[in-house]
Formats: sequence, structure tokens, C-alpha cells
Amino acid sequence: MIIVTTNELPGYRIEHVFGEVFGLTVRSRHIGSNIGASFKAIAGGELRGITELLHEARNEALSRLAAEAQGKGANAVVAFRFETNEYAGTGGVEVCAYGTAVGVRPLQQQPL
Repeated sequence: MIIVTTNELPGYRIEHVFGEVFGLTVRSRHIGSNIGASFKAIAGGELRGITELLHEARNEALSRLAAEAQGKGANAVVAFRFETNEYAGTGGVEVCAYGTAVGVRPLQQQPL
């Protein structure tokens, strides 16, 4: 599955648009991570537990996006984006991956 942030895919022709696709996940930190993040926020520095949470959530959302696109018959997603929000003040995070599922075909290469 080819996934790009651009509206076009160099070297490919978009032959079919299947429509919008999404991958969504909501994750929360465990109590130990919340306590550790509170102390770290006071002292300053990277909140590694939160960084890891966001990284895992983005990977899961991206995987779900790809699966939905494939389920529609697409072999690529264009105009791909992430949106991230705090979930209802719980310390959780909502990550949505979205884009447009398309069917692409490589362009013929011209001889040199």
C-alpha cells in the first residue's frame, strides 16, 4: 500500500477513486505513566511515556487506514493526514489517520 501526503503520486496514474478512508484509535496511559508524566512536567524534559503512546497510536491508526483502503480495493492513499486530540480530559489520546483511497497504475517508462 502506497500512502502519501500529496494529492498525486509521481510515476503513477490515478485510475480510480474509492473515496475517503479512516483509521481511528483512542489510547490512554496507565496510572504509573500518568504519575510519572506529572513529575516530569514539573521538572521539564520529554515525556517519554506520552511520546511512546502517540507513536503507537499513530502506527495503529495508519495500519487501520491501510486495511480500510485495501478493503475497498485500493492500492494507494493520497492526501494522507493525521489528526490528534486529547480524549475528553482523561489523559487519553485520539488519533485519526485519513486520506483518499485510490487505485493507481505505474506510468510506462520512456526509453533513455
